[in-house]
Amino acid sequence: NKIYKLKYNIDYILNKGYKKVLTFGGAYSNHILATAYIANKFNLSSTGIIRGDEVLPLNPTLKLAKKYGMNLIYFNRKNYKLLTQYQKLTLIPPEYKESYILPEGGTNKLAVRGTQEILDLLDNQDYICCSVGTGGTISGLINSSNQEQNILGFPAIKGISLLEENIIKWSDKANWKLINDYHFGGYSKFDNNLIDFIMEFYAKYSISLDMVYTGKMMYGIFDLINKDFFPKNSTILAIHTGGLQGNLGMNIKFGLDLPHNF
Repeated sequence: NKIYKLKYNIDYILNKGYKKVLTFGGAYSNHILATAYIANKFNLSSTGIIRGDEVLPLNPTLKLAKKYGMNLIYFNRKNYKLLTQYQKLTLIPPEYKESYILPEGGTNKLAVRGTQEILDLLDNQDYICCSVGTGGTISGLINSSNQEQNILGFPAIKGISLLEENIIKWSDKANWKLINDYHFGGYSKFDNNLIDFIMEFYAKYSISLDMVYTGKMMYGIFDLINKDFFPKNSTILAIHTGGLQGNLGMNIKFGLDLPHNF
């Protein structure tokens, strides 16, 4: 989903002649890594403002982002919140002011235009499910869905009021719902039930899930199936948004053995 989000942003950046890209994210951010990769591919200078203090050695996500040429700047959580939520752009060092600024998670109007292309005419299932971070992917899915479809979002965070505001801002339909019963305590939080589910899912289907996003979504879908949430004979499409590189970092941080892709 990150490549869909970046598709039209990169077109804009290149057409307008920008040479620098600046964005924001946590230390395990899929968006940070995707931006570093795509910037490197198009010979753009990239800077990532990272939430929290620098921790050495770098985790696998930040190490790979740096390998792709991204310059990393660390903001304490208070200033990071001021910068990302309240747009205190004066906190950005002057030498980066000429950069094209991508918001946290990459969600903006151009990103939603890209995520609208995830669904095609063959995706006519009754329920479309996806994990939710900043709301950009689900907004695109809502916009490209038909009125008979139900779009279900499974947030990775605990509080969803701001998230709902974002989705309303970017989407133009009302056929969606956020199910906030499967965040497992909040962003990057987990328990043994979630880890066991991810491992059993991989053993049975040979499909890797990450514990921040797709694992929580799929856990929620299976739990809702068991609770007869979905009408009989209804069809479900679950959107796997990637993020598997993050599992390696989580394995190191928490001593887990989650499947990963590198």
